[in-house]
Amino acid sequence: MAKKSFRQALNDALHSEMARDPRVIMMGEDLTGGAGANGVKDAWGGPFGVTRGLLGAFGPDRVRDTPISEAAFIGAAAGAALTGLRPIAEIMFVDFAGVCLDQIMNQAAKFRYMFGGRAKTPLVIRATYGAGSRSGSQHTQALHAIFTHIPGLKVVIPSNPYDAKGLLLQAIRDDDPVIFLEHKMLYDTVGEVPDASYTIPFGEARVVRDGKDVVIIAVGRMVSVAEDAARSLAAEGISASIVDPRTTSPLDEDTLVEVTEKIGRVVIVDEGNPRCGVAADISALLADQCFDALKAPIKLVTAPHTPVPYAPNLEDAYVPTPDAVIKAVKSIVKR
Repeated sequence: MAKKSFRQALNDALHSEMARDPRVIMMGEDLTGGAGANGVKDAWGGPFGVTRGLLGAFGPDRVRDTPISEAAFIGAAAGAALTGLRPIAEIMFVDFAGVCLDQIMNQAAKFRYMFGGRAKTPLVIRATYGAGSRSGSQHTQALHAIFTHIPGLKVVIPSNPYDAKGLLLQAIRDDDPVIFLEHKMLYDTVGEVPDASYTIPFGEARVVRDGKDVVIIAVGRMVSVAEDAARSLAAEGISASIVDPRTTSPLDEDTLVEVTEKIGRVVIVDEGNPRCGVAADISALLADQCFDALKAPIKLVTAPHTPVPYAPNLEDAYVPTPDAVIKAVKSIVKR
């Protein structure tokens, strides 16, 4: 199996699905070099290099640069989905979704419901998220909890190259609007990715590692943080299981409940802020469904309830670390 980066895995998925289905189009800012730009088109392949080669393969009618107006092109993409196209719209940073939240929350997410199930909205909105790139407070937030809260949206957060390709292919083929979130710090990570097309169903968590003392539920980039912590814990004789939900809506409640009832100790790791966040939501679910099986309080490891700092040392302190996970695990395993 070929070794590919997270970025290459996404590019594979986009290329193969556009080749398979002529209804798939792309739109966003700087996908091919910028609307009206005089430079070499497709010299980079979008702001993060994910769309390289697509313009040459499929042309400007299917790979479109847009003006800097998220409200305009997300609204256009939602309308295009209603007419039978399968648009993929890229918001450069998920932080910019505030500009087009009406188009996402009050339009795309509601079409199927408002039209009695007769309307399909096969729209994928790709966006980057997450801290670590020294990009400032307005370009580094983890806002997946906001979209998870909105009925009618599916929310996908891959943690590795293999899942990135399979989940994106599934998202493009889905008939409902999908928010597909890519952590900027994962683009250069490498893993085994098949050249062939494959899909990963939504709502099916991945058991990353089996253990018997504690289960660590980790979202997105935090899966690798949890893996680092688990290796250190293993050296100290503590066996940790790791579960990656992959999607927060739909959420694989059955798997989360099953591993919690089996092990009885839970740490949830998420880069999102703690108040009304995904970690808090999963914690509430498990406290309700697994109360009698719990051997200790559920512990949350999240970013603090502050904006993302710009200063490098403060940004590093903001992001959950393996040491923070290890501390949380030990606080409940050794009770």
